[in-house]
Amino acid sequence: MANLAQSGRTTSPLLERDVAFDALSSNYETVTRDRRGRLVLIRGEAGIGKTALVEYFCAEHARKARVLVGACDSLFTPTPLGPIVEIARSTTSDLGWIVEDRPTPHRVAMALLEELEGTTTVLVVEDVHWADEATLDVLRLLGRRVGQVPALVLVTYRDDELDRLHPLRRVLGELASMHDVVRIPLTALSRDAVDQLAGVSARDGRAVYEMTAGNPFFVCEVLAGEDAEIPPTVRDAVLSRVARVEDSAQRLLELVALAQPRTEFQLVETHASLDALDACLNGGFLVMDDGTVSFRHELARRAVEEAVAPGRALELHRKILTSLEESTAPPDLARLAHHAEGARDGEAVLRYAPAAAERAASFGAHWEAAAQYGRALRFADDVDPSRRVSLLGLHSFECFVTNQEDGTFRSIAEAVDRLRGPGAELQLGAMLRWRATAYLVWGQTAEAERSAGEAVSVLEQLEPGHELAMAYNVRASITNLDDSSEETLDWTGRALELADRIESVEARIAALVTQGARIVMDGLPDGWSRIDEALRLAQQEGLDNQVGRAYALAGIAASRERSLTRMRQYVEPALRFCDERDLNVWGDFLLATRAWLEFEEGDWRSADATLAQALARNCTVMLAQANMILGLLRARRGDPDAREPLAETEKVVVTAGSLWWTSQLAAAKAETAWLEGRPELIGEATEDAFAIALERRASWAVAELGYWRTAAGLDVELPDYARGPFAAQARGDWVNAAKQWARSGCPYEASLALGEGDEPAQRNALDELNRLGARPAARIVARRLRQGGARGVRVGPRTATHRNPAGLTTREAEVLDLLREGLRNADIAQRLVVSRRTVDHHVSAVLRKLGARSRSEAVAAAGPLRIEKDE
Repeated sequence: MANLAQSGRTTSPLLERDVAFDALSSNYETVTRDRRGRLVLIRGEAGIGKTALVEYFCAEHARKARVLVGACDSLFTPTPLGPIVEIARSTTSDLGWIVEDRPTPHRVAMALLEELEGTTTVLVVEDVHWADEATLDVLRLLGRRVGQVPALVLVTYRDDELDRLHPLRRVLGELASMHDVVRIPLTALSRDAVDQLAGVSARDGRAVYEMTAGNPFFVCEVLAGEDAEIPPTVRDAVLSRVARVEDSAQRLLELVALAQPRTEFQLVETHASLDALDACLNGGFLVMDDGTVSFRHELARRAVEEAVAPGRALELHRKILTSLEESTAPPDLARLAHHAEGARDGEAVLRYAPAAAERAASFGAHWEAAAQYGRALRFADDVDPSRRVSLLGLHSFECFVTNQEDGTFRSIAEAVDRLRGPGAELQLGAMLRWRATAYLVWGQTAEAERSAGEAVSVLEQLEPGHELAMAYNVRASITNLDDSSEETLDWTGRALELADRIESVEARIAALVTQGARIVMDGLPDGWSRIDEALRLAQQEGLDNQVGRAYALAGIAASRERSLTRMRQYVEPALRFCDERDLNVWGDFLLATRAWLEFEEGDWRSADATLAQALARNCTVMLAQANMILGLLRARRGDPDAREPLAETEKVVVTAGSLWWTSQLAAAKAETAWLEGRPELIGEATEDAFAIALERRASWAVAELGYWRTAAGLDVELPDYARGPFAAQARGDWVNAAKQWARSGCPYEASLALGEGDEPAQRNALDELNRLGARPAARIVARRLRQGGARGVRVGPRTATHRNPAGLTTREAEVLDLLREGLRNADIAQRLVVSRRTVDHHVSAVLRKLGARSRSEAVAAAGPLRIEKDE
């Protein structure tokens, strides 16, 4: 594309239409050079972009050639010569009165050719699949003689609406051997193109592609609308086409729409005619593959499905259910459950939905499992109470791992109420323990403590077993987040002893993870062997939930230790694992952990992008972590509104209450106040958390909060157990602190430590802070240098960046130029000989600095600015 631009040729901005655009351009050049016309047949399904391509091409050539346009209308009885009449209105020749005076196709074609003899013309005839026979005859005659005139004739039609008897078929057959007739097929957008469009709207490209099959009209309408809804424009377009086919074909479309995703030919043959099937296939609604029938586009299927009347839907679901039950093929449990619900057959729902849920969960499809258990519960009001409680427990678990808080707590609450009574103590204790787990994970620590305490009380009255060991583990998890080391090791010790005695592998895994994390958080490396053993055991036993939990706690422990290498070691495989298995409850938290990792590494552009993903999720605790990172990121860059995300975090921390959260928030508030030049706020911001940290002997929290209190000029004497780089800084040992931060891979913190040293150290700190874009900290270090008598102290980006009003670096300006050419990130990476990830960072920076939400907005925003590059 760059070479085309350099040679002065125009290229299409329409995604994946360059080949078609170039073909049109090449034929136009032939027409202008040789004065020999071409008729170009542009075909594709409805919504494929035929009109968009033709309109753009005409707009590009409007100054060079005359453009005449006529279109056929979607009428039950087409207007005779409709597009020719429309074209004639734009001319002053005899064509106008000829089409009004009882014209024959031959007279009209000759008049049209005469009209095209002089000036180079682009003649467009749109949607000829709707053309009357007279118009088709004119096109056939025009195709035979088009080489005699300097005209490019562009004819568009939908090839998915042509059955074998359609009149256009005959015309196309006659034109096939004509030398001056060219064919250009348009195909659907690729997955990459849909991903690119979806990325602009922060939507899931895979889901959009599956819904639209890459049809450009459907893609654009879906991205412009709400996630879960069919855009009205799509619905109207689909139903308008459906209304034009015979009643028998419409009824078949209803059947196939409800029998999703594919309808067996046997079912079609039983309930519809083969003529109706032919009409739907020839009309482009349906496709056949390997003995099944399905809609060409999922959006079209959904539009038809939603339009089916309730009584008709009930009838069809019952027919489909009966057919599936009588089939000799292996049963599709999910499909049977779906049609059982549609048929309002409660017994069938309870027969198929739980089995479908169990199967889905075994494959890691936990969203599907939660939905199937929810379906079963809707029909389980009158079943045996013990069966309903069992379904409630299973539903709550699947909702938990998929991060559905409301569904989790609703099912647990009903189960607990039903179990309060004699004879159900074990099940009650288990459900109370499970409720405590959910409360803890979603930041409701006080409720978690109450529920865990009751669970232990109930279960300790019974024979010691798995549920009691798991309840001990919940108690350990609660005290671990509160930095109560002694209590955590006590509870995990009890859990391990009981787990080994009763041979409960899951309880052992849970205890090892918590114990290992606690030891690491206390500043001792021995804990990692326990975490790794637990992770190995969980993977070996196929306990996906425990694998996800182990990864999450490993991330917490590594972030406390500020071991970025370990964080990277765990976070990336953890995210893949959780994403593949619908373990959103852990995956969402780990996404925030990845943002923290990128933030600490100084890769703030990647952190920005990851935070955008995280903040679009719906997980209470993860949102609290993501908002805390966002607040700190804004504070370190000097962006406005740094305190707003911290206020959002505080809403969760107040409820969570554990020291893990309160100490992080207090430190974030302290750093923000320091960067804002308001150190007097640090004392109050850290006082309560610092006191609790001292009481708990929480080494890291004491050191971090103690350091910020010393930065505010408060008198702090750190205890001996306070270790790590923050402790070194608080004690004035900036050299050791800087070395520790550098070993951890934290450039910003290492620079802050160097900023407390001598002049060479401070200059190194200033260079690094400028590189990071950490303006507030850079100003503080620069002030110290000037106060010490240093000269030539500069704050801000390098000269090339300074010259640009947008603040772009030289490389970012180069990337912007390539965005103007319409290149994708992979193409830019190849052009600049850098990695795709590096380009992703540069593009994110360009968008942020120009205040743009998309690549096209960035190009538009840069238009009026003077963007310079170093030569």
